[in-house]
Amino acid sequence: MTSEVQKFWNDFLLLNPSIPRAEPFQVWCFGNTAEMARELAELVISGKKFATASLVAVNEIIPDEAPIADGYSVVTDLAGAPMCVIQTTEIRHLPFNDVDPQFASDEGEDDQTLEYWRDVHWKYFSQEAAQLEIDFDETSLVCCERFKLLYP
Repeated sequence: MTSEVQKFWNDFLLLNPSIPRAEPFQVWCFGNTAEMARELAELVISGKKFATASLVAVNEIIPDEAPIADGYSVVTDLAGAPMCVIQTTEIRHLPFNDVDPQFASDEGEDDQTLEYWRDVHWKYFSQEAAQLEIDFDETSLVCCERFKLLYP
């Protein structure tokens, strides 16, 4: 938690007085590169991206980063600079092969097709699983999270 993130959260709370000041929130970024983190956060801000996916097995290993139903998040760039506040609206766990075209489109990336989603997520999840020494295949559970942009 940086002072910049805390100020960003406080600015959000000033515009949303119905949210308690003590409301917990997570701080995280999309992806694993500076370019990816910024690009995906910008898609959220533009309104094109309102879903994201993670491996359930990774969320079990790193529970502090797992999505929380109705939870708030400050999404940052890779360096930790805050970019937006979102709230999780839906969490579903599905096998990789059962992720549907609508969810792929809701992720808002590239041409928004299921084929593109499967290609880039297969590569990303395979790399992540290898780094954490866990198994990943087409039956691995994916946490399909939808969210809404709250700020800015």
